[in-house]
Amino acid sequence: MPLESNEIAAAAELLHTAAARRNPIPPLRERIADASMENAYAIQAHNTRRALEGGRRLVGRKIGLTSPAVQRQLGVDQPDFGMLFADMAVGDAEPVARGRLIQPKVEAEIAFVLGRPLERERHTYADILQAIDFCLPAVEIVDSRIADWRISLFDTIADNASSGLFVLGGNPVRPGAFDIGRCAMRMSEGDRVVSEGNARACLGNPLNAAVWLADMLVRVGQPLQAGDIVLTGALGPMVAVDPQRPQRFLVDIEGLGHVEAAFD
Repeated sequence: MPLESNEIAAAAELLHTAAARRNPIPPLRERIADASMENAYAIQAHNTRRALEGGRRLVGRKIGLTSPAVQRQLGVDQPDFGMLFADMAVGDAEPVARGRLIQPKVEAEIAFVLGRPLERERHTYADILQAIDFCLPAVEIVDSRIADWRISLFDTIADNASSGLFVLGGNPVRPGAFDIGRCAMRMSEGDRVVSEGNARACLGNPLNAAVWLADMLVRVGQPLQAGDIVLTGALGPMVAVDPQRPQRFLVDIEGLGHVEAAFD
């Protein structure tokens, strides 16, 4: 059953404080009587409103848990979504300070940048492709306010889909210029390949993920708008960032180009 508003606010405050203090908390599901998706999204929405009231700018959405490999890593079995704010964006190869996040991991994705809204009750590939202005290679730097990444679907949804930061490449590509559904991905750190995959890892095709998100957001009354960034989901396993040393993760997506996430 839906939580009372004071319970939603209390859970949201725990996550907000954990993020502000860089101090993770035990899983929320251990203190919530009904750890449902409905309640998880209510907690996420509470902190979204708080962020917007505090002056943060919403610039898009991320789709999480689209890769079977990532689902196995985190012990969940379906996608989720979270909010992208302007202050989460990091420049290509711009170093991220170690103390900015709690327990970051990186994953390679395809980003869609929309040129028109997606407001239909049920979307098709054609709707999505017509709405995309351009695509970019991206690195999502995920993070969790839940200690040791001991998350369930409830925990990660409530925690803004375990969002942290994101890096976009700088060379926009039109959808028809590369194979969205079959392109290969490789992530390297120095001479070492640390993650490999392809677009099929993202719900079979990143367009499937975008259709899922567009339909879901219409159902909750928050349709995607022109200018929105959509991170469509991981193309391969996520990789933990080593807190003890500087690192650079170079992502190459076939036909789409390169993007780099760096850590001091």
